[in-house]
Amino acid sequence: MFELLMSADMMLPDPDGMAELLVSKLGVHSHPKWRQAFADHPYIAHFLRVHKSLAVAPTRIEPQVHLDKPNPGDPLFHEFLDSLKAYQGAHRPMLTHSIVVATHGAKFDLLMEKLMRRRLRFRLAQRTPDMPFDRMWMGVTPEDPHYEPSVDGGLCIEVMPIEPLQMPPDTFATPAPQPRELEPGQMVRVSARGFLVRNLDETLRRCSANLDWEPQEPVETLVREGYRRATMDFTLPNSASLDVIEATRWNSDAGRYVNTWGPGPYYIRIAVNGLAAKAEDLKARGVQFSWVEESEAVGGKPLIRIDPAELRGQVFEFEGI
Repeated sequence: MFELLMSADMMLPDPDGMAELLVSKLGVHSHPKWRQAFADHPYIAHFLRVHKSLAVAPTRIEPQVHLDKPNPGDPLFHEFLDSLKAYQGAHRPMLTHSIVVATHGAKFDLLMEKLMRRRLRFRLAQRTPDMPFDRMWMGVTPEDPHYEPSVDGGLCIEVMPIEPLQMPPDTFATPAPQPRELEPGQMVRVSARGFLVRNLDETLRRCSANLDWEPQEPVETLVREGYRRATMDFTLPNSASLDVIEATRWNSDAGRYVNTWGPGPYYIRIAVNGLAAKAEDLKARGVQFSWVEESEAVGGKPLIRIDPAELRGQVFEFEGI
């Protein structure tokens, strides 16, 4: 259905400071050219990489903020963004501006025709010199720029064509590009983005009926983790998956989170070359974390969970490859 989960995003007041924190605490890669800010689109975003090759690791980590300034490039966006915050919960530690997915232009056209034919709610941003391509948000219209989950089941999806991203040609190679000369503990790619919903069956029903988007495998029940999970894959094997999760126990980590803060984005999981080596790297950086010896979430293998207090409430995990 979609080629790529473009980014694992996080809205917070200070994306510049958060980018520096992610570099120093986790070792992600930053570059001045990966910081985006436009006069006519008043936001600041960093598109950080866990591996320098976009072909190997096409899903980026995106700390960002939308500034309280006039927005001539998209004058409806502030009102839409306020409705997204209200939907997720204004005090939620992790907020998304959208789950950004990308697809080839021809498939984007087909999706738009499908939404029109089915009379589903969506909104297009105008094209501007800074962004001369289409961007579409689900669950909202220009005359009513307030998000509601009738189209995507609460996933807050934004869709754009993949061509403007100018991905390197080998991104689409078969077999998928693999990293070369990996060092122990080196990060490889963002492997998964977790997203908590109240009713997984309802979310999947809407994605199926409205978007023809299905999980790649049957829904899993992870008893020890205390949740049910649907993994929404993308056609690019190196893209992160979108793990849509419904808590099944109030006193599991997922259950406590959703019943404290509400539905919305959850973990960002990063695959590394050797989990024990990454643990040593984190210790050297002074980062607090827990080591899960056997995690159902990664097929019974070990998992590292970073203490959210280290990263302003954001939930990061590491799994080995």
